[in-house]
Amino acid sequence: MHPLVVLAMLAGLILLGSALASGTEAALLSVNPIQLHTLAKQRVGGAVALERIKTSPGRSLALLVVLNNLFNISGSLLLGVQAGHAFDRLGQSELALLLFNGGFTLAVILFGEIFPKTIGNSFAIPIALVAARPLLLLQRLMRPLLVLLERLMPSLTATAELTTNEHEIHLLARLGSQQGQIEADEAAMIGKVFALNDLTARDLMTPRVATLTLPVELGLAQAADAIVAAPAGSAWVLLGKEVDEVMGVLRREVALAVLAAGPTDQPVAALAEAPDYVPEVIRADRLLTSFRRGDPSSLRVVVDEFGAFVGLISAEAIFGVLAGWKRFNLEEPD
Repeated sequence: MHPLVVLAMLAGLILLGSALASGTEAALLSVNPIQLHTLAKQRVGGAVALERIKTSPGRSLALLVVLNNLFNISGSLLLGVQAGHAFDRLGQSELALLLFNGGFTLAVILFGEIFPKTIGNSFAIPIALVAARPLLLLQRLMRPLLVLLERLMPSLTATAELTTNEHEIHLLARLGSQQGQIEADEAAMIGKVFALNDLTARDLMTPRVATLTLPVELGLAQAADAIVAAPAGSAWVLLGKEVDEVMGVLRREVALAVLAAGPTDQPVAALAEAPDYVPEVIRADRLLTSFRRGDPSSLRVVVDEFGAFVGLISAEAIFGVLAGWKRFNLEEPD
């Protein structure tokens, strides 16, 4: 075989090997771990193997660096020997070797590094999925060398855990909305869910001065005019004779149902619900979990640190924050 043909084949093999190593490395580093976790749950081919690699990426990256340098350094040495032999036969060894060296260096930069890494970054998921299983196989074949490298550099054995925080979730929701992956209202609601942790019952409650109250001994007929005239969804706190003595909570719809059935002389206390108390400092997200399915009451009496009645809060007040009915000046993380 002609020496120039051998030279061209060897140069192509070196460029191909360097390109595969560089592109695979870029793809592995660019894979979104959350997207990969979703693919692994869906049992997409290669996803489980890739997730194993991403959990402990040091060994795979070390392997790719070793392979890349084997092609670029050792391969270049062999190529230089072959180039010298080929150009000697042509009688133009010095000039031809100089031009070949410059051209091959440029080719390695472009086709062995820049282009493969650009492609690996742009098509990270498909490339990484295809490369995952061969990489695990190569790790087994080159295990002695990799173990030696890990002993010399213990950081290669570090594991990467799939974690996130509130700021990252806000950012992902915002980016997903901008790219059309999720609806804008869904992204906004994600932010409002996190806002609940910054609000307390004191922020959302109807304060005592604005809360509707009735004496516990009052008859339903005596309170009928006030009940009928009150807005829909209203509720009254029934107060006893003692200061801050809450005897129950009366809902407007319950009272109206009894009034609609006909005249009655029963007291309002007979229709009231037993009060459920919450401290004014309870976080809104925790308070929301206290309103469970089947709970007969979606109202809570808010008390201060001394147990004094300071306001009334409903589940609707919390849902109002999520739905945007109630607005608070809470800034999202930058």
